[in-house]
Amino acid sequence: MELELTGNASSVIPCGRVEHEMDPSRRAFVAAVVSVLAWPEDGMKAESGDGPAAPRNFIFFGRERQRISERAFLEHPHIVGAQLKYTWRELEPERDRYQVQPLLDDLAFLEARGKRLFVQLQDVLFSEEPVVPDYLRTDPAFGGGAARKYEYEGDDESGARFDGWVARRWDPAVRARFIRLLEVLGTKVDGRIEGVNLAETSVGFGESGKLHPRGFTYENYVEGVKATMTGARRAFPRSCVIQYANFMPGEWLPWTDRGYLRAVYAWADRIGVGVGGPDLLPYRKGQQNHSYPLIAARGRHTPAGVAVQDGNLGGSIPPRGNA
Repeated sequence: MELELTGNASSVIPCGRVEHEMDPSRRAFVAAVVSVLAWPEDGMKAESGDGPAAPRNFIFFGRERQRISERAFLEHPHIVGAQLKYTWRELEPERDRYQVQPLLDDLAFLEARGKRLFVQLQDVLFSEEPVVPDYLRTDPAFGGGAARKYEYEGDDESGARFDGWVARRWDPAVRARFIRLLEVLGTKVDGRIEGVNLAETSVGFGESGKLHPRGFTYENYVEGVKATMTGARRAFPRSCVIQYANFMPGEWLPWTDRGYLRAVYAWADRIGVGVGGPDLLPYRKGQQNHSYPLIAARGRHTPAGVAVQDGNLGGSIPPRGNA
């Protein structure tokens, strides 16, 4: 399939229920390539019984939302729609004042041209740009609203570098406000949009505890992620909901396995939320040991979505000798 687009690809295995489970080895392969290929799933039949269901391909434009007007995208018959990012801060600039019109305008534009919208809702950013509304940052009840996250090489936290901001997902007060945003969006676009995906679970706070934000524990982070998934599912009963679950703080599989990531995937199966991740890196050991086997082993009614994002293509080349 030729694709003369410079946006990145993102695909979702359909959200409808299926009658037959795919062979596990086949499922693992499909999970690894759906972001770039419209690969038929021989073992999956749609609930309607009309035949096999195939991944649906979206172009990930991220926050370059103006690019949905490009002809190469609009005229391509194999691209279902666009995956666009919207940050919490821009959707709720002030407490209980929601600015949803830009999202509605994008949706109307796509609908008029026969394309679908998949919303990526950002409560995390990899920059100095604030990601949460100001009231969360200034009201002491929210503990600052967001926390600094870090990256570093190996186990050496002494060289930790600032890696952006993430909402305090483990904080019940902050989480309640995020779920309220989901509810507001649900009343306006549930059923009209193809789906909504929650940003990746991976955050870098180190293992020693020195970089841990106030009130953070590994366990309450897991529970916070699960509670947000539940809130999203309730807010969007008709549209697809996907949690990008790639890594979890406090474990590194297979050596340190506390069951955190597996708990997120089990919860997704239980409540009808899809799973996936932001990066298609089939030869990266981290993905091989974490999200990819869990995506492959997901419940037969659980949709999956994997996005090809910036920098992924270099990591998708087989290592020398393994082609």
